[in-house]
Amino acid sequence: MKPEQLQEEIVTILQENSRIEVQQLADMLGVTAQAVEKQLKELQEKRIILRFGTVVNWQKLGRQKVYALIDVKITPQRGHGFDALAKRIYRFPEVHSVYVMSGTYDLSVGLEVDSLEAVGRFVTEKLSPLDSVVSTTTHFVLKKYKEDGVIFDDPENDQRLVISP
Repeated sequence: MKPEQLQEEIVTILQENSRIEVQQLADMLGVTAQAVEKQLKELQEKRIILRFGTVVNWQKLGRQKVYALIDVKITPQRGHGFDALAKRIYRFPEVHSVYVMSGTYDLSVGLEVDSLEAVGRFVTEKLSPLDSVVSTTTHFVLKKYKEDGVIFDDPENDQRLVISP
């Protein structure tokens, strides 16, 4: 298997289960554990794999988190476009994600904070005062159904009657 193909296979498997053991991964791919470790190191050095993560349902732990999506209209900076402002925004610790968007707004900023007040403070004290920010529209996530491919709802028991001909 070519190294590029091996890397793609590794990434595909890790995207579904980042806790898989190196030896199990090697067995699945028909290569040695050393070959997998070498490819993992290279994938991380090239910043193809950026981190290994866990999706947490904070509500089940009794901890409330507030998730907000903020649409931002900006004036692009000469020579930098949207990149310079996006970089300033994604450096704030409460910012979970930043995307450049097509459509009415230029950037979409995702926040993960502990209160509605924290969202308000972020928008009024940090985001809106930035040069080039023209306007913002804030949306609050009321319920998460699925994130990063993980379904949050408990599996439902099918209550329908089985009818066979």
